[in-house]
Amino acid sequence: MDKQQNKHGLQDARVVILGGTSGLGLATAIAAAEQGARVVVASSNQQRVNKALQELPAGSEGHVVNLADEVMIRQFFSRTGQFDHLVYTAGENISLAMLAATNIPQARDYFTLRYWGAFAAVKYAAPLINAGGSICLTGGIASLRPGAGWSLGASICGAMEGFMRAMAVELAPIRVNLVSPGVVRTNLWDSLSAEDRDQLYTSVGNRLPVKRVGEAADIAKAFVYLMQQAFCTGQSLVVDGGTVLV
Repeated sequence: MDKQQNKHGLQDARVVILGGTSGLGLATAIAAAEQGARVVVASSNQQRVNKALQELPAGSEGHVVNLADEVMIRQFFSRTGQFDHLVYTAGENISLAMLAATNIPQARDYFTLRYWGAFAAVKYAAPLINAGGSICLTGGIASLRPGAGWSLGASICGAMEGFMRAMAVELAPIRVNLVSPGVVRTNLWDSLSAEDRDQLYTSVGNRLPVKRVGEAADIAKAFVYLMQQAFCTGQSLVVDGGTVLV
C-alpha cells in the first residue's frame, strides 16, 4: 500500500502551473512544493514571477509567458521538457454585466485568457506529460448556479467543463480534471473597491453552510488531490463551501 501511495504522490514530480504567480495558482504551487514537487510557475508579469519565487523553495522555476498569446505558449512548452502535471489557473479580474449592457467584442476578448489560453496550453503541453500524469483546469460554479450579470462567467465555466471532458477522452490515459471554486478571496476580485469586496465576502460567507468564503489554500488542496488521485479523470471537483446547496 505504501509503495502504491508513493507512486502516485508528488514527491519529485515536476508540476507546471500557468497563472502560478498569484491567487489560486501560487497557492497550488506552494501546496505542491510542500508535497515534494518541483514546480514551474508562469505568468505575464515579471514582478509577480519574482515575488512568487521568493515564496517557493529553491530550485523552483519562474517564467514570463503571455498566456493570451498562442505563439508564446508554444515557445514556452518547446523549452520546458518533460513533466508530470499541468495546472491552468490563469484568469483576469472577474467582470459582471447584465446582458443588455454587454459589449460583445469585449465579451469575446474575455474568453482569450481563460478559455483559449487553456486550450493552447493543453494542446502544446499534452505531448510532454509523463506517463501517469495529469492536467487540471479551472472552472467555477457560475455554470451550476449563475446569478444576474453572470452571462459571461457562466458561459466560460460551462465551456471549460465541456473542454475538460472532451480532453479526458481524447488525451487518455493522461487524466484531465477541473476544479470548480465558489467565491474565493483572491486578486480576481480586485476590480471591486475594497469596501465592495469586503461586503461581498461577508454577505456570501454568511449565506454559506461553512459561514465563510473560500481562501486560495482551500482550492489548492483540490488541485493537489486531483494530481495525486490516479483513478479520477473527466471530473469537475466543486469546492464552494456549499454554494450550490443554498
